[in-house]
Amino acid sequence: MTTRLADVIVPEVFTDYVVNRTQEKSLLVQSGIIERNSEFDQLASGPGRLVEMPFWNDLTGEEEIVNDNGDFSAGKITASSDQTVKHVRGRMWGVNQLTGLLAGSDPMAAIGDLVANYWNRRDQVKLLSTLDGVFKAGNMSEKHYDISANTADGALLNGHSFIDATQVMGDAKDTLSGVMMHSYVETHLKKLNLIETIQPSNGGQPINYFQGLRVIVDDAMPFNTTDLIGSMYLFGSGAIAKGVGSHPNIVATEVDRNAQSKAGEEFLINRHIDILHPRGVKWVDSNVAGRFPTNVELEDGTNWNRVYEPKQIRIVKFTFKTNANAVEV
Repeated sequence: MTTRLADVIVPEVFTDYVVNRTQEKSLLVQSGIIERNSEFDQLASGPGRLVEMPFWNDLTGEEEIVNDNGDFSAGKITASSDQTVKHVRGRMWGVNQLTGLLAGSDPMAAIGDLVANYWNRRDQVKLLSTLDGVFKAGNMSEKHYDISANTADGALLNGHSFIDATQVMGDAKDTLSGVMMHSYVETHLKKLNLIETIQPSNGGQPINYFQGLRVIVDDAMPFNTTDLIGSMYLFGSGAIAKGVGSHPNIVATEVDRNAQSKAGEEFLINRHIDILHPRGVKWVDSNVAGRFPTNVELEDGTNWNRVYEPKQIRIVKFTFKTNANAVEV
């Protein structure tokens, strides 16, 4: 008797399993950069493709001197609106890609881990496309600390210039929890003896920290191997809001079989509805061809507009040069 994908995967169970495993494995979640909560889950599951999120602006104006005559001048509170867009994406795999995993171990766990790792990688790609577009927005220049055009050592990444980059957050810099960089940049910092590696007490994978911030390495980060100019992103806790949604007309997990195939080919289909939103930077939806944005459209700065005060945006882009001959100092 042959074990089929349909014998291994119960769609309702598998969907929750993959969502939970994706979150457990995500370094972006573990570092606090991405924060998933029930509010954004509900927004992702609601109607429409765009989600408007109104908020109250802070109070402004100077206090008045109290004296024995006259009235106070009434101030007012104003409202603005943030907005995000839903992402609805899917992927299908043929059973041949999974055959080697269906022996010697729990096939559900093996397949689930592969799918969870896949969506983790795609989330990271989607996040980097989002950040690329966000920092192309016309009013995000205050959040970009760029020293790459400076002369000599003034252009270089080191402990001192990184501290200067954190100052972009002002007195909110203590909220920073993670930093994403290219592997070349991580190697550069290791040469300077600036990466601290901590072994978790539970015996898990070692965790790297730079200036107290958890390091996430991704070679999709901007880095030019010719002029050694690169960028990193500094994140405050909860800088990116995540919601995972569902819809009765979109089946999250399906198993299908091609009965006409001589080998009886089988397919696993996985679909995701989610929100991945940089808090305080509004998606203005100005240049989108289809119902839901592609990564290329996420990278278009005309689709983004900062609506929070700069210090409230818990993301900083830092652009610099590295030194090919870096040594410990």
